[in-house]
Amino acid sequence: MSFDMSKLMQQAQQMQEQVQRIQEEAAGETAQSSVGGGLVKVTANGAGEVLAIEISRDAIDPDDPEALGDLVLAGVNEALRAAHAAVDAKAQARTAGQAMTAPARTIAADRRVDAAAAIMLDWGVNRLPVVDRDGALVGIVTRADLVRAFVHTDAEIEREIRDEVLLHELWLDPADFELSVHAGEVTIAGRVHTGDERDLLARRIRLVPGVVTVTVVEPASA
Repeated sequence: MSFDMSKLMQQAQQMQEQVQRIQEEAAGETAQSSVGGGLVKVTANGAGEVLAIEISRDAIDPDDPEALGDLVLAGVNEALRAAHAAVDAKAQARTAGQAMTAPARTIAADRRVDAAAAIMLDWGVNRLPVVDRDGALVGIVTRADLVRAFVHTDAEIEREIRDEVLLHELWLDPADFELSVHAGEVTIAGRVHTGDERDLLARRIRLVPGVVTVTVVEPASA
């Protein structure tokens, strides 16, 4: 019996593409946990990545720092378990309807690339169908497309957050916030008055080109 090397290579490539597709689908499956009565919220995806951690000021007790660590750990574990469970459920699906993500996440063709990036981050997906004004599909935008569209250094990201987001858009004093950016991962600590303001701050920072994740930490009351 002859040995067909080209066929073997083709099968290997198909298997590699299948593994990559499964990994991408797992990364697109997200779940959020809420522990401690909402004091800590964690978003994770099926690939085992933590996408966001939101910590309420009430969760920070200077006299018991270990309590916060326990809450964060519990939130991360719960979010990862939920995301993995969603991936497993899809893996066992037998129809397209069972396996699909619904509702479909789309973006209008005239939206900015930073808006597309924000939607991908919020929903933990790697691609978005692009639709026209009538809702008809006109194409697909991927994370790779967005990376090519804009690449920003950590210093540029920090400068835009301080000068544009905090100062000019939200009318907040940048000096009141501690901000760090590493490889696009933003951690910001500062005084905000309500949970809605904290959520608004996190959502707006996610729109900054180059931002990968956002963690908002509010200092404990003096």
